[in-house]
Amino acid sequence: MSITAEQVIMDALELPTPLRAFVAEKLIESLDALDSPSLPEKWKQEVCRRCAEMDRGDVVLCDADQVFAKAFALLS
Repeated sequence: MSITAEQVIMDALELPTPLRAFVAEKLIESLDALDSPSLPEKWKQEVCRRCAEMDRGDVVLCDADQVFAKAFALLS
């Protein structure tokens, strides 16, 4: 059985929003993986640690635009 890209897209668009986001994320990750060298184990552990902090709500996340605006203001 051969499935076309159009069929995959049509099927994916019928999924609930959270599942569509999950599928999109996995597809994008698969593209990134092709061009990126693998991370050293130490960095993988750091990424996991920071993700866990965010999941637990231990850190306050800042909007990137606000961070950059503050940084540029400090440089001026």
